[in-house]
Amino acid sequence: MNLDLANALISAALDYRRAYDLKPLTIAVIDAGGHLVALQREDGTSNLRAEIAQGKAKGAVAMGLGSRALFNRAQEQPYFISAMNALSGGALVPVPGGVLIRRDGVLIGAIGITGDSSDNDETCAVAVIEAQGLTAETG
Repeated sequence: MNLDLANALISAALDYRRAYDLKPLTIAVIDAGGHLVALQREDGTSNLRAEIAQGKAKGAVAMGLGSRALFNRAQEQPYFISAMNALSGGALVPVPGGVLIRRDGVLIGAIGITGDSSDNDETCAVAVIEAQGLTAETG
């Protein structure tokens, strides 16, 4: 993951949001090591959206699963996800919208999107990843 790709993903996500009339979004792109590469938040988003977007993306990378899988696991094993959230300092956000990004099968990072429904956040993430010729993994 590099800054050019991260910015391209964010720009595409904002275009997608406008095309599909989603609510204002916050988008975080991280690398495979869990480090923030780029983040943008649109006007009108709430003050925790940057943390939520990063929590979706960082949780996906940290656990090796898209945040939809983490959401499902939270329902099946709530104590486990609670423990993982405690270990991450409360940064794990186990709801759809955090999507792993792979290039030729290799994990290069993740995108976290928040602002609309979790399902719409995830759909936007998958669309922009695949538009770049990359593989999206939701879980």
